[in-house]
Amino acid sequence: MTVPVYLFTGFLESGKTSLIKDTLLDPGFNTGEKTLLLVCEEGMEEYDEDFQKKTNTAIVTVDKYEDLTYKFLKKCDSMIEPERVMIEFNGTWNLTNFLDTLDFPYDWLLVQLLSTVDASTFEMYLNNMRSMIYEQLVHSETIIFNRCDEDTKKLYLRNNIKAINKGAQIIYEMRNGEIAELGEEDMPFDLHADILQIRDDDYGLWYMDAMEHPQKYDGKIVELKGKVISTHVDDIPNAFVFGRFAMVCCADDTSLIGLLVHYASSNELLPKEWVKVRAKVKLEYDEEYQGNVPILYADDVTTVDALADEFVYFN
Repeated sequence: MTVPVYLFTGFLESGKTSLIKDTLLDPGFNTGEKTLLLVCEEGMEEYDEDFQKKTNTAIVTVDKYEDLTYKFLKKCDSMIEPERVMIEFNGTWNLTNFLDTLDFPYDWLLVQLLSTVDASTFEMYLNNMRSMIYEQLVHSETIIFNRCDEDTKKLYLRNNIKAINKGAQIIYEMRNGEIAELGEEDMPFDLHADILQIRDDDYGLWYMDAMEHPQKYDGKIVELKGKVISTHVDDIPNAFVFGRFAMVCCADDTSLIGLLVHYASSNELLPKEWVKVRAKVKLEYDEEYQGNVPILYADDVTTVDALADEFVYFN
């Protein structure tokens, strides 16, 4: 039986313990499985006996990085026989070295790496300990900015994370625990510009917002890059399918994030070639989607070099 391993990183007092406790107390995640929790640093918040009994969790404290050996982990596995493992990693330890040299028991499998960041202190840490922040976040699949408020500059946070780890999913959590929605001021593009230029790294964020709030983009002129997916669209002349691919779980499992483009010279395009499209967005009803979706009416399509990273990231 495979034992999933969840690795939590972040500085001391960044909210790792709270996230782990909330996760294990969630009945949608925890249905009574035996959990081994390796605690590599002690913060202000603790795991009391009531929590351990309620969540069927065995806690083992790890005082030194050098203790995280195969022999030690195998001993924990043999004594506790966990059905899953959580590791609250020390924010001062070298995570890259740990990932490069880790030697888990044969049936343990690292399935997720999550990081917590205190939004109120992020800028200070970034200015004074950039290398340590990089070390904690560069491998993360999910980064949670907690303790956000009305004054939190989400675009500033996002841009700095993109420079460190552009593939990570970013979540903004308010002080009351609610997930913060992105407002217009948080978007990395100007909705009021004459031409809405979508940067390559922002395709996923724009697409997600355009599908959820299509009325915001009705009549807008957009410019963005993508791949010609197909030049043959059933019953629609002078049109092609344009888009990019998002990884579902790995590079071999992808999903098309695409749009229909009306273009007079679509028959001159070749499938799989990369293009930059300048088009006007119009909303049209889609039977399958059961609602209005953005359709692009292009006045200019030019070929471009393929992107260095072709995948889409939704953050």
